Amino acid sequence: MYRIGKAEIDAVARVISQMDLSRVGSKGKRCEKFEAAWAEKIGTKYALLMCGGGTAALTCSLAGLGIGPGDEVIVPAYTWLASATCVLTVGAIPVLAEIDETLGLDPDDFERRIGPRTKAVIPVHMVGRPADLSRICAIAKKRGVKVVEDACQMVGGTYKGKRVGSWGDAGAFSFNFFKIISCGEGGAMVTDDRTVYETAFIFHDSGSAFRPKAAELSVPLFVAQQYRADEIMAAIMLEQLKRMDRIIADLQKVRRRLEKMLSDVKQFRIAPSNDPDGDCGVILAIQFDDAEKAQRFNEKMAGRGYLGINHGKHVYTNWTQLKEKRVMHHPRMNPFNFEENRTLRADYSERACPRTLDILRRTYILRLDPDWTKETLEELAAACISAAGSI
Repeated sequence: MYRIGKAEIDAVARVISQMDLSRVGSKGKRCEKFEAAWAEKIGTKYALLMCGGGTAALTCSLAGLGIGPGDEVIVPAYTWLASATCVLTVGAIPVLAEIDETLGLDPDDFERRIGPRTKAVIPVHMVGRPADLSRICAIAKKRGVKVVEDACQMVGGTYKGKRVGSWGDAGAFSFNFFKIISCGEGGAMVTDDRTVYETAFIFHDSGSAFRPKAAELSVPLFVAQQYRADEIMAAIMLEQLKRMDRIIADLQKVRRRLEKMLSDVKQFRIAPSNDPDGDCGVILAIQFDDAEKAQRFNEKMAGRGYLGINHGKHVYTNWTQLKEKRVMHHPRMNPFNFEENRTLRADYSERACPRTLDILRRTYILRLDPDWTKETLEELAAACISAAGSI
């Protein structure tokens, strides 16, 4: 979260003073208002606000698409663990694929890894940078693979002028504290497909049979989960949404200025982007020819940023519970033990995606702030130039 203030405080106070906290029977209907506003902003027909963050949004998206036991879902090897574990939550098996130097899913490796049981792919827009959606969506369409965009780290960003999340069959967003806009926790899924939306709606609310919306549903009701949002979340998000475009514009301005200051440095290059204009500006990624130079640069920078490989929770080799195939609380609920999944691909060893590890060892990441001054940027650029000159 970058900016929050009195508007959010006042919005929450109104919810509490009106004793209108639950979405169920709400007089203010803030959840519904946010969903309508979010669908309009992203450019989709439907949106669903929920608790449980991006993890819940991804899980509901996969459930909405009917993904389950016997299915494989391709996931990049550089992402937050939940991009893979949400696949297991619906009973399917995640298959890892390489990233390229944009830090997004490599379209060529995605296509190589499509198998006869591949039903979906999750391109992840990591650290505010768009995946190569044109190629990924074209490959997916050709091969009959559904696309679930993980836009959790690129909330509100665009690719070729169109908001991320609206390119695929479904899109997922996170509103936890570390994202561009936030209500502390929470997330949302979007889609243009009515059946996907209805299935996700039922999946996200175990009490959906007793909601007024049940009369509007054509999908048969089923027992599922409980990710229903509340009115406090929605009240905060309605105010945060008003701030979003300005935050992204200011982040982009900071990124462009820093890129320009570092454009002549010979020891490294600015990482390529699939769409520099759509990139949210959350980070600036610097890449070296070899890992040793990157490591020496990292040491000289003394904690101003980090090597991609060192951000452990986003690197597949650190997903211990996935590597050890420990899922759910009971072995008979573990998708790796399902008969339908016994022949599916489940390699999570270090050899699974070696190119991803190489790229992350050579990539240095600087987190950016929309409120940085010109002086702050000049000081940071000087530190980068000095560190590069000493390696």
